[in-house]
Amino acid sequence: MIAATVAVAFWLARQSQPDQVMLDTNPDRPCGFGCGMAWLAVRSRDPNAVLEALDLYDVTPCNWNSGIGAVYDRRLGATHVYVTPPVRGWIFVVGFALPHAVGSGFVDKCTPLLVDLGGRFSEVQYFFSCPSIDYYAWARVRDGRLARAFAVTDEGIVWNKGRTTKEERLLGLKLFELRGVEGRKGDAGGELILHPTEDHVMRLAHRWSLDPTTLDTLSGETATGHLAIAPLSWRAERKRKIA
Repeated sequence: MIAATVAVAFWLARQSQPDQVMLDTNPDRPCGFGCGMAWLAVRSRDPNAVLEALDLYDVTPCNWNSGIGAVYDRRLGATHVYVTPPVRGWIFVVGFALPHAVGSGFVDKCTPLLVDLGGRFSEVQYFFSCPSIDYYAWARVRDGRLARAFAVTDEGIVWNKGRTTKEERLLGLKLFELRGVEGRKGDAGGELILHPTEDHVMRLAHRWSLDPTTLDTLSGETATGHLAIAPLSWRAERKRKIA
Protein backbone atom coordinates (compact mmCIF):
# COMPACT_ATOMS: atom_id res chain seq x y z
CA MET A 1 0.00 0.00 0.00
CA ILE A 2 2.74 2.43 1.00
CA ALA A 3 4.82 1.61 -2.08
CA ALA A 4 1.78 2.28 -4.25
CA THR A 5 1.09 5.61 -2.56
CA VAL A 6 4.72 6.65 -2.96
CA ALA A 7 4.37 5.90 -6.68
CA VAL A 8 1.15 7.91 -6.83
CA ALA A 9 2.83 10.79 -5.00
CA PHE A 10 5.61 10.78 -7.55
CA TRP A 11 3.04 10.88 -10.36
CA LEU A 12 1.27 13.81 -8.74
CA ALA A 13 4.48 15.71 -8.11
CA ARG A 14 5.68 15.37 -11.68
CA GLN A 15 2.47 16.55 -13.35
CA SER A 16 3.45 20.21 -12.99
CA GLN A 17 6.92 19.63 -14.42
CA PRO A 18 7.99 19.99 -18.08
CA ASP A 19 8.02 16.97 -20.41
CA GLN A 20 11.73 17.30 -21.15
CA VAL A 21 14.76 18.78 -19.46
CA MET A 22 17.75 20.03 -21.43
CA LEU A 23 20.94 19.10 -19.60
CA ASP A 24 23.27 22.07 -19.33
CA THR A 25 26.93 21.57 -18.42
CA ASN A 26 27.70 25.24 -17.78
CA PRO A 27 28.71 25.53 -14.10
CA ASP A 28 26.21 27.32 -11.90
CA ARG A 29 25.49 27.95 -8.23
CA PRO A 30 23.46 25.62 -5.98
CA CYS A 31 19.71 25.35 -6.52
CA GLY A 32 17.28 24.82 -3.70
CA PHE A 33 15.29 21.57 -3.54
CA GLY A 34 13.66 19.34 -0.96
CA CYS A 35 9.93 20.05 -1.15
CA GLY A 36 8.18 16.86 -2.21
CA MET A 37 11.55 15.16 -2.71
CA ALA A 38 13.97 12.55 -1.31
CA TRP A 39 17.70 12.98 -0.87
CA LEU A 40 20.87 11.72 0.74
CA ALA A 41 23.40 14.02 2.38
CA VAL A 42 26.89 12.49 2.31
CA ARG A 43 29.74 14.09 4.22
CA SER A 44 32.34 14.29 1.47
CA ARG A 45 34.07 16.67 -0.90
CA ASP A 46 34.72 13.99 -3.54
CA PRO A 47 31.79 13.53 -5.97
CA ASN A 48 33.63 10.75 -7.81
CA ALA A 49 33.86 8.71 -4.61
CA VAL A 50 30.13 9.12 -4.04
CA LEU A 51 29.32 8.16 -7.62
CA GLU A 52 31.48 5.05 -7.37
CA ALA A 53 29.95 4.02 -4.03
CA LEU A 54 26.40 4.29 -5.40
CA ASP A 55 27.09 2.06 -8.42
CA LEU A 56 25.12 4.36 -10.72
CA TYR A 57 25.22 4.09 -14.50
CA ASP A 58 24.86 6.32 -17.55
CA VAL A 59 26.46 9.12 -15.54
CA THR A 60 26.12 12.47 -17.34
CA PRO A 61 27.66 15.80 -16.24
CA CYS A 62 25.17 18.63 -15.78
CA ASN A 63 24.78 21.73 -13.68
CA TRP A 64 22.55 22.32 -10.68
CA ASN A 65 19.64 23.86 -12.55
CA SER A 66 19.26 21.10 -15.11
CA GLY A 67 20.08 18.30 -12.64
CA ILE A 68 17.49 19.35 -10.08
CA GLY A 69 15.03 19.98 -12.91
CA ALA A 70 15.62 16.46 -14.19
CA VAL A 71 14.79 14.68 -10.92
CA TYR A 72 11.50 16.59 -10.75
CA ASP A 73 10.77 15.84 -14.43
CA ARG A 74 7.95 13.43 -15.34
CA ARG A 75 10.13 11.40 -17.73
CA LEU A 76 13.45 11.30 -15.94
CA GLY A 77 12.53 11.57 -12.27
CA ALA A 78 11.35 7.99 -11.77
CA THR A 79 14.72 6.48 -12.69
CA HIS A 80 17.37 9.17 -12.20
CA VAL A 81 19.21 10.82 -9.32
CA TYR A 82 21.30 13.96 -9.30
CA VAL A 83 24.64 13.89 -7.48
CA THR A 84 25.53 17.47 -6.61
CA PRO A 85 28.88 19.18 -6.32
CA PRO A 86 30.05 19.53 -2.69
CA VAL A 87 28.45 22.28 -0.62
CA ARG A 88 30.13 23.13 2.67
CA GLY A 89 31.45 19.59 3.01
CA TRP A 90 28.25 17.82 1.92
CA ILE A 91 27.30 16.10 -1.34
CA PHE A 92 23.61 15.51 -2.02
CA VAL A 93 22.08 12.61 -3.94
CA VAL A 94 18.63 13.79 -4.97
CA GLY A 95 15.71 11.86 -6.46
CA PHE A 96 12.56 9.79 -6.04
CA ALA A 97 14.53 6.83 -7.43
CA LEU A 98 16.32 6.37 -4.10
CA PRO A 99 15.19 3.32 -2.10
CA HIS A 100 12.63 4.09 0.60
CA ALA A 101 11.22 2.48 3.72
CA VAL A 102 7.88 1.18 2.45
CA GLY A 103 6.65 -1.12 5.21
CA SER A 104 7.06 -4.64 6.58
CA GLY A 105 5.68 -6.31 3.45
CA PHE A 106 8.62 -5.11 1.38
CA VAL A 107 12.35 -5.81 1.36
CA ASP A 108 14.22 -3.08 3.27
CA LYS A 109 16.59 -1.66 0.67
CA CYS A 110 17.11 1.70 2.33
CA THR A 111 18.92 0.52 5.48
CA PRO A 112 21.53 -1.60 3.63
CA LEU A 113 22.34 1.28 1.28
CA LEU A 114 22.80 3.70 4.15
CA VAL A 115 24.96 1.29 6.15
CA ASP A 116 27.09 0.50 3.10
CA LEU A 117 27.66 4.19 2.43
CA GLY A 118 28.33 4.69 6.12
CA GLY A 119 31.24 2.29 5.83
CA ARG A 120 32.81 4.55 3.20
CA PHE A 121 31.96 8.03 4.50
CA SER A 122 31.98 9.43 8.02
CA GLU A 123 28.31 10.41 7.91
CA VAL A 124 25.34 9.72 5.65
CA GLN A 125 21.81 11.06 6.06
CA TYR A 126 18.52 10.28 4.33
CA PHE A 127 15.42 12.46 4.09
CA PHE A 128 12.08 12.14 2.33
CA SER A 129 9.26 14.66 2.46
CA CYS A 130 6.03 13.96 0.59
CA PRO A 131 3.10 16.00 1.95
CA SER A 132 0.65 14.65 -0.66
CA ILE A 133 0.63 11.28 1.17
CA ASP A 134 1.77 12.46 4.60
CA TYR A 135 5.03 10.54 4.20
CA TYR A 136 8.03 11.88 6.10
CA ALA A 137 11.30 10.08 6.80
CA TRP A 138 14.83 10.67 8.03
CA ALA A 139 17.83 8.54 8.92
CA ARG A 140 21.41 9.04 10.01
CA VAL A 141 24.50 6.83 9.83
CA ARG A 142 27.59 7.97 11.72
CA ASP A 143 30.93 6.14 11.78
CA GLY A 144 29.40 3.14 10.03
CA ARG A 145 26.51 2.72 12.50
CA LEU A 146 22.84 3.35 11.85
CA ALA A 147 22.15 5.76 14.70
CA ARG A 148 18.58 6.68 13.76
CA ALA A 149 15.92 5.83 11.16
CA PHE A 150 12.31 6.95 11.18
CA ALA A 151 9.45 7.07 8.68
CA VAL A 152 5.77 7.81 9.18
CA THR A 153 2.76 7.89 6.87
CA ASP A 154 -0.92 8.55 7.40
CA GLU A 155 -1.11 4.84 8.28
CA GLY A 156 1.39 5.20 11.12
CA ILE A 157 5.08 4.58 11.76
CA VAL A 158 6.67 2.24 9.21
CA TRP A 159 10.38 2.60 10.14
CA ASN A 160 11.75 3.22 13.60
CA LYS A 161 15.32 2.31 14.50
CA GLY A 162 17.66 3.75 17.09
CA ARG A 163 16.98 6.33 19.75
CA THR A 164 15.37 9.68 19.10
CA THR A 165 18.18 12.15 18.55
CA LYS A 166 18.80 15.37 20.44
CA GLU A 167 17.97 17.35 17.32
CA GLU A 168 14.59 15.63 16.99
CA ARG A 169 13.78 16.31 20.62
CA LEU A 170 14.66 19.97 20.16
CA LEU A 171 11.98 20.20 17.48
CA GLY A 172 9.42 19.28 20.15
CA LEU A 173 6.45 16.98 19.64
CA LYS A 174 4.19 19.85 20.61
CA LEU A 175 5.11 21.48 17.28
CA PHE A 176 3.72 18.58 15.25
CA GLU A 177 0.45 19.18 13.43
CA LEU A 178 -2.70 17.39 14.49
CA ARG A 179 -3.72 15.08 11.63
CA GLY A 180 -6.67 13.17 13.05
CA VAL A 181 -8.06 10.96 15.79
CA GLU A 182 -7.38 7.25 16.16
CA GLY A 183 -10.05 4.94 17.54
CA ARG A 184 -12.57 7.74 17.92
CA LYS A 185 -15.46 6.86 20.20
CA GLY A 186 -18.36 9.25 20.30
CA ASP A 187 -17.75 12.86 21.17
CA ALA A 188 -14.94 11.99 23.59
CA GLY A 189 -12.62 10.93 20.79
CA GLY A 190 -9.58 8.71 21.19
CA GLU A 191 -5.83 8.69 20.83
CA LEU A 192 -4.43 11.65 18.92
CA ILE A 193 -2.18 11.02 15.91
CA LEU A 194 0.55 13.61 15.64
CA HIS A 195 2.63 13.78 12.43
CA PRO A 196 5.65 15.84 11.44
CA THR A 197 5.35 18.26 8.56
CA GLU A 198 7.61 19.17 5.67
CA ASP A 199 8.85 22.09 7.73
CA HIS A 200 10.04 19.70 10.44
CA VAL A 201 11.99 17.63 7.91
CA MET A 202 13.77 20.73 6.60
CA ARG A 203 14.51 22.00 10.09
CA LEU A 204 15.95 18.62 11.07
CA ALA A 205 18.06 18.60 7.90
CA HIS A 206 19.34 22.04 8.90
CA ARG A 207 20.35 20.74 12.34
CA TRP A 208 22.02 17.61 10.97
CA SER A 209 23.62 19.03 7.81
CA LEU A 210 22.03 21.62 5.49
CA ASP A 211 18.45 22.61 4.70
CA PRO A 212 18.37 22.00 0.93
CA THR A 213 15.60 24.54 0.36
CA THR A 214 18.06 27.29 1.29
CA LEU A 215 21.03 26.26 -0.87
CA ASP A 216 20.41 29.01 -3.41
CA THR A 217 21.07 31.57 -0.67
CA LEU A 218 24.58 30.29 0.02
CA SER A 219 27.63 31.88 -1.50
CA GLY A 220 30.19 29.74 -3.27
CA GLU A 221 31.85 28.82 -6.52
CA THR A 222 29.94 27.66 -9.58
CA ALA A 223 30.20 23.95 -10.38
CA THR A 224 28.58 21.02 -12.17
CA GLY A 225 27.27 17.73 -10.80
CA HIS A 226 26.13 14.49 -12.42
CA LEU A 227 22.79 13.03 -13.44
CA ALA A 228 22.68 9.23 -13.46
CA ILE A 229 20.33 6.27 -13.65
CA ALA A 230 19.64 4.53 -10.34
CA PRO A 231 20.40 0.80 -10.01
CA LEU A 232 17.46 -1.54 -10.59
CA SER A 233 18.26 -3.10 -7.22
CA TRP A 234 16.88 0.02 -5.51
CA ARG A 235 13.33 -0.58 -6.76
CA ALA A 236 10.66 -1.64 -4.26
CA GLU A 237 10.36 -5.41 -3.95
CA ARG A 238 7.76 -7.41 -2.03
CA LYS A 239 8.99 -10.04 0.39
CA ARG A 240 8.56 -13.59 -0.83
CA LYS A 241 6.07 -15.65 1.10
CA ILE A 242 7.49 -18.80 2.67
CA ALA A 243 5.45 -21.84 1.66
